[in-house]
Amino acid sequence: MTVQSFVVSPFAENCYIVHGDGEAALIDPGTTTPAERQAVLDYLDAQDLRVRHLLLTHAHIDHIFGCAFFAERYGAEADHGGWQLHRADLPLLDHAPVQAELFGVRITPPPAPTHFLEEGEVIELGSGSFSVLHTPGHSPGSVSFYNAADGFVLGGDVLFQGSIGRTDLWEGSMPVLLDSIRTQFLTLPDDTVVYSGHGPATTVGREHETNPFLTGAHAA
Repeated sequence: MTVQSFVVSPFAENCYIVHGDGEAALIDPGTTTPAERQAVLDYLDAQDLRVRHLLLTHAHIDHIFGCAFFAERYGAEADHGGWQLHRADLPLLDHAPVQAELFGVRITPPPAPTHFLEEGEVIELGSGSFSVLHTPGHSPGSVSFYNAADGFVLGGDVLFQGSIGRTDLWEGSMPVLLDSIRTQFLTLPDDTVVYSGHGPATTVGREHETNPFLTGAHAA
């Protein structure tokens, strides 16, 4: 599979398109400007991709700015007819305007999800697939998408290069986040590439060895 990232919005959020065999998953569309949205559209058109999945790792404001726009554009052709996320983050999605107000920004309210993701669910994409990992702590419904065949995981705001997700937002929990990393990330092969919600990609092994938040952490 091919992973293409777009750094968008004042939050410098990573929006991803993952694709293979002409099918694409659009993940975490934090786009806030027409130019950002157009860059995503242009890539999909240039690669002649059908958007099969609209996926959210979680529903914090910086990851959902573009949900309404892309649901209108691609919802009819996508599996389940719209956005997919974990049920535990539904309150965050429902309160998107409140989140926006807290950060002094505006958002077009995102549509309701059409499918709730669950731990262990398999998402087919072309000849490949993702496994859904429930990785709460940054938010209660945070999920990650793991592709074992190609050795990568799209982790949202769980694990960053040299850091981890913040836990001071609604229903965040440092112990829960660290447990998610220990049980869901550190159990993956060391060379697994981690595509994060912000910042550059890293690997499980690098973070296990050098991330100051994971000192002494061991896989479950």
